[in-house]
Amino acid sequence: MSRTAEARDPNTSDRQLLRVAELYYEHDMTQEQIAKQLTLTRWKVGRMLRSARDRGIVRIEIVHPKARVRELEARLMTRFGLQQAFVVPASGDVDHQRREVALVAADALSDLRPEPRVVGVSWGRTMDDVSRAVAPGWARGVEVVQVNGAVAHGRHAGGAAVATELARQGRGSARLLAAPAIVEKAATRVAIEADTSVQQVLQAARDADVLLFSLGSLSVGSVLVDSGYVTAKDVARLRAMGAVGDVLGRFIDADGAEVSEDLAARTVALQLEEIRRVPISIAVASGAEKAWVARAALLSGLCTVLVADSDVVSGILALDDETSLDSEAAPTTRTNRIHSYTGDSS
Repeated sequence: MSRTAEARDPNTSDRQLLRVAELYYEHDMTQEQIAKQLTLTRWKVGRMLRSARDRGIVRIEIVHPKARVRELEARLMTRFGLQQAFVVPASGDVDHQRREVALVAADALSDLRPEPRVVGVSWGRTMDDVSRAVAPGWARGVEVVQVNGAVAHGRHAGGAAVATELARQGRGSARLLAAPAIVEKAATRVAIEADTSVQQVLQAARDADVLLFSLGSLSVGSVLVDSGYVTAKDVARLRAMGAVGDVLGRFIDADGAEVSEDLAARTVALQLEEIRRVPISIAVASGAEKAWVARAALLSGLCTVLVADSDVVSGILALDDETSLDSEAAPTTRTNRIHSYTGDSS
């Protein structure tokens, strides 16, 4: 008899199934003990427990605090056409929440099959956590490429540290981009990218099988501000121009387009269109303030996989619902809302 047939077996009443389920799940009795008490065979008890699940009498739910939020994952994938989505429950502790998201991102990277040959990576607090979370031997002989400039400043690990650690744990090698994230003049960026060694690293990044990068909020507390690449005045100016955050140091608006030609010309990193051409691009975000930039990345095809906490994802879906309604009523409303955006953490 098939499971479907068992579930509809008229000879087994819901009351009987409920009794067996209560003894098994609430009284911790074994199937053998239940069979003896109810004068049934152990095989029959097993069938009844399956039928109880099929009929909805028993519903098994994973409630561990680290369990992923599958319903939000499904909504994200359906709405934005993602290859995969990983949503971690929000914990209320910013640092802990970021580390949990990083751990899931590390697992997502490790679980890729076939194993990637070349992985391009960015840098920052979240990416530093990812590099610390990845399991030893997550890959065999992988080449990890730094995809945006990052001379280490202040308290934060630069791109070299992130790429090197991921390569070490993946039993591979790292190709480092020996350049700042943002330079003072466009001519300086052109000169840097004219260097043969820099050209080779950027080309390797373009040819990567996978990109793994964190999303940056538009905030005076962001890593780019903390590292001295942009100032608080720059943040205010970028916000007025419609920026909602950054991808690889490139500040984008709600539609995923760069807002400042001047800043773009001074940024040493893959171009946005080059990011879109990589087969698998994994964006990582933690903290409700990342909802704006995460939605922009999703809408503009800058990522095929999103790893985020439930605060970010709930914000994405709420923004998307609100924007859809506003677009129907008044197409200019979204632009006005973008200019009023305020971020307060990174």
